[in-house]
Amino acid sequence: MAILVTGGAGYIGSHTVAELLDRGEEVVVIDNLLTGHREALLGGKLYEGDLRDKELLAKLFSENSIEAVIHFAASSLVGESMKDPVKYYDNNVYGTQCLLEAMQKAGVDKIVFSSTAATYGEPEKVPIEETDRTEPANVYGETKLTMERMMAWFDKVLGIKYVALRYFNAAGAHASGKIGEDHRPESHLIPLVLQTALKQRESIAVFGEDYPTEDGSCVRDYIHVSDLADAHVRAVTYLRSGSASNIFNLGNGLGFSVKQVIETARKVTGLDIPVVIQDRRAGDPAVLVASSERARSILGWNPQHADLENIIQSAWNWHSANPQGYGE
Repeated sequence: MAILVTGGAGYIGSHTVAELLDRGEEVVVIDNLLTGHREALLGGKLYEGDLRDKELLAKLFSENSIEAVIHFAASSLVGESMKDPVKYYDNNVYGTQCLLEAMQKAGVDKIVFSSTAATYGEPEKVPIEETDRTEPANVYGETKLTMERMMAWFDKVLGIKYVALRYFNAAGAHASGKIGEDHRPESHLIPLVLQTALKQRESIAVFGEDYPTEDGSCVRDYIHVSDLADAHVRAVTYLRSGSASNIFNLGNGLGFSVKQVIETARKVTGLDIPVVIQDRRAGDPAVLVASSERARSILGWNPQHADLENIIQSAWNWHSANPQGYGE
């Protein structure tokens, strides 16, 4: 029996594929390679294509004995989602509908879903808990919440069990140094900081230094990508045991400020990283940190790489060895 990983050639997807392979699982991947990279796959059987291609999905499920699905495939840029909501509803929501329909036809009843803390919107309190209100502040978060709700109904009506994993900022790279983070365009803080260290950018922008935080810059929850991969595999094990559908936050519970990230990157790289202070961005909360107590107690998940220096060091190992990313 195989695990199907949608979006498995992407950043978190490829690390999860690596984790599954390390644990002796048979892996099948579907990815349209628009944002993913063929080179990021360390193994598994790849179907190149889109979830909205119902014929391809039917072929995939007929040719493989799929036990469970880990679903990463989605558009995920907040800014883009606010300019092109049609793309996000079509790719994220309709794509998930096509996947769930194919699962139902194939008799596959377990799915682990890569959700997001963007489902919460402006937090009521910190740390954020799974029971807090969900009021997304952008189209991306709204589509992910819609996908969660769709899965809840497919569970109630059709018995397809799901786990939704809501997390914040994935960071770092695989311990082997073979795979890492390569988004085009890049929008995540740590790789942007490291690109600045590599002189691929003139400076790194800090948006606001007057927040009510220790150093005035925004605080965010950074989780090592390999810890996220471990959580996805644990969620599959959880569903295999016959457990009920559930939602889990994934976070380190600490939170690091933008300035802390930059200072730690200077320490790790030993290089100058020029900073430009800019105005706050609209809608940026001062602090976003998740409570992951439920995941720790129920899934037995315990992040092994929560130290910020460890996270940035692993990212630097990959970026310094692959300054132009994959395929260069």
